[in-house]
Amino acid sequence: MSRDPVRGVKRRPPQPLEQRILLTATLCLLAAGAVMVYSASSARTLLQGQGDGTGYLIRYVVYGGLGLVALRLLSRGGLQFIRRITPLLVVASFVLVIAARLPGIGVRVNGASRWIGAGFVQFQPSELMKLSLLLFAVSLIAADPRRVQSLRTLTKPLLLVVGGGCLLVAVQPDLGTALVIAFSIAALLVAAGMPMRYLGILGGAGVVLVLLFALAAPYRAGRLTAFLNPWAHAGSTGFQAVQGQIAIGSGGLLGVGPGRSVQKIFYLPEAHTDFILAVIGEELGVLGVSVLLFLYGLIAYAGLRAAKAARSAYAKLLAAGLTSMIMCQATLNVFAVLGLAPLTGVPLPFVSYGASNLVILLAAMGLLINIAGGGERELRVVPSRRRSADTSGRHQPRWEDATAAGAHRDSRRRDRGARRAGAGGGAGTEG
Repeated sequence: MSRDPVRGVKRRPPQPLEQRILLTATLCLLAAGAVMVYSASSARTLLQGQGDGTGYLIRYVVYGGLGLVALRLLSRGGLQFIRRITPLLVVASFVLVIAARLPGIGVRVNGASRWIGAGFVQFQPSELMKLSLLLFAVSLIAADPRRVQSLRTLTKPLLLVVGGGCLLVAVQPDLGTALVIAFSIAALLVAAGMPMRYLGILGGAGVVLVLLFALAAPYRAGRLTAFLNPWAHAGSTGFQAVQGQIAIGSGGLLGVGPGRSVQKIFYLPEAHTDFILAVIGEELGVLGVSVLLFLYGLIAYAGLRAAKAARSAYAKLLAAGLTSMIMCQATLNVFAVLGLAPLTGVPLPFVSYGASNLVILLAAMGLLINIAGGGERELRVVPSRRRSADTSGRHQPRWEDATAAGAHRDSRRRDRGARRAGAGGGAGTEG
């Protein structure tokens, strides 16, 4: 802290610009998410007799509050703690993802076994898997940056663990989250300096595996066909994509007005989750969608600047990976709603309703804000100018924060000046 020379009151140093941008953009997205979740869900729940229409809003606020608590704790010093428990998080995520597939433990919804819990208190283990695998990859690469220079060293154990996690998530089935994990790890490898020829080999193999996996099940093959020509399958597999495009087209430039969407009531499935962007486009128009994309752009800008300014390899890679994870998920959702990518069932970060996704992403944002504020500062030896009180007479090194070294340098200069003055008067005690 610095001291006000006039009032003599200690003042906190100003937050870095990146930290303020990340926090502001996140809070703006959360505010927009609360409004749009209520708008997208209230009318249909009222018509279906499921309460007063505030059910999803209340749950969004509750889980958003839990996520903000995690954000606050991790942003104030959770980087070292998370680094220590990363192996435990990886093991726990694998166990929970496997458990979600077991009868009597997992909850099956719309043909997918992705959740654990009962009633409205449910947890999606694949969201924890998404974050834990990224933390695992960052830890391995930061410990040995040369690992990315060879496919052999990269495969054991990084690609084996990440590939196994993606496979378990994909067979739930949750191909969207598996793609987010894969794209995030790919972006991390680029940030770590992996040669592009190796990245091309991994990317080509990944595309082949995704196509084979998509064509292995009729409904996934139907989604791929509907993506190529959704209007030809408007009454079947292309229904959701077509309704989303109609909603965005109906909004025009400024939208039909908040709460006035027609598509969300009668036509658009999953309006408050995967396709909330379509409701935003209908009610707030292209302008509302543009503001939303601008906020994501701010997160990308501030996150990458934080990665560039970070003081350690671990912090640099983690900031790049977390930013990539958020942006990959946002890009997949936006592209799917706009008809530029097949439907993957990925929620829009911080905006869509989704308890597990919201809590995990806010925790990830807490880590990113921590790094943007100078988290995990490197320590270095700063030799002390004072002699030790012991009889050896040797200078004793001290561990000091590299960022605090400048603050101590001035005080040491004053100490040296005082000692010289004392020596001149014959009163010095050191020698």
